[in-house]
Amino acid sequence: MSTCTRSHVVVTGTSSGIGRATALDLAAAGRHVFAGVRRLDDAPPAPPGDSGEITPLLLDVTDPAQVEAAAGVVAGHTGPAGLDGLVNNAGIGLFGPLEIVPVEQFRHQLEVNVTGQLAVTQALLPLLRPARGRIVLIGSIGTRFTPPFTGPLAASKSAIATMAEALRQELAPWGIGVVLLEPASIHTEAVDKLARNAERLLAAADPRARALYGNDFRRFVAVGLARERNGSPPQVVARAVARALTVPRPRARYLVGKDAVPMAALAAVLPTRLLDALRRKLTGCSSRPSASWWRWPGRRPGTPGPGRGR
Repeated sequence: MSTCTRSHVVVTGTSSGIGRATALDLAAAGRHVFAGVRRLDDAPPAPPGDSGEITPLLLDVTDPAQVEAAAGVVAGHTGPAGLDGLVNNAGIGLFGPLEIVPVEQFRHQLEVNVTGQLAVTQALLPLLRPARGRIVLIGSIGTRFTPPFTGPLAASKSAIATMAEALRQELAPWGIGVVLLEPASIHTEAVDKLARNAERLLAAADPRARALYGNDFRRFVAVGLARERNGSPPQVVARAVARALTVPRPRARYLVGKDAVPMAALAAVLPTRLLDALRRKLTGCSSRPSASWWRWPGRRPGTPGPGRGR
């Protein structure tokens, strides 16, 4: 049985970005962090001195065997005292026009971002209950302010937001708090993958799809890269996680990062048509179809374009 007297927190997805910053921040504050990673070599380093502790935890949230084994490791260490916190951060970001996003990629993102988070939560709830621990879920401002081409990621984060609402009510009898963080414009390593992934998506798409969406999607990527590179550091989210885990009465939701508050305000007050126009303008999307839409491969001169009658 462990004699560790530190506060114990599990953080998923700690190999980079928000998860890594959160694990390091919590450990620096004196907590014992179980840092979930898919490869042990990617785990955050132990904090200097004796401030806290980081234990790498092999945890692919889509692998039931790893989820079960990770819960066993945590239970074996914390014993009857239980687990003080769970930060559900692991996730992947898929962007693109919903008409052409490969369904298998969309399904995989839901498996990681939603189903995997539920699996981890179910496995660790028996440890959270005796400690009256807290659960923090990392959502996105995109569930309130959803520009074009963010639909795949926003759909998964919307499911997370709904799950947080239900869990907060269902777990209230045991004093388990549930908090949703909604970050916006956070500069992490994932930002640099956006352009490459966008070009891969367009290259794999039907040529007709590129004619429909290529120009607008590339403008969206350029605008998005500029905004995210000027965004808040992931440590801003890490500090919000620490607050959500420790304040006596946490709020149900926290807006975090540059642009989060104005985006939420605009989404709350603007009529839908104005909000749609603003979101398209902010992401560089044109208000008319690309002229290349009429040059579909295989179309014979003089024949109607797609969707046009004679």
